[in-house]
Amino acid sequence: MSPRTTAGTVVAPEFVDGLDWLNTDHPLRLADLRGKLVILDFWTYC
Repeated sequence: MSPRTTAGTVVAPEFVDGLDWLNTDHPLRLADLRGKLVILDFWTYC
């Protein structure tokens, strides 16, 4: 499936391989998240 674009939108790039995922048993793909509410929480240890 090719990415769809509409006026005023930007297609997000796919997640890179090798990321560490929390609370899931497999890496996610953007297609898995389509139509769902996604909350991103960016944090770091200081």
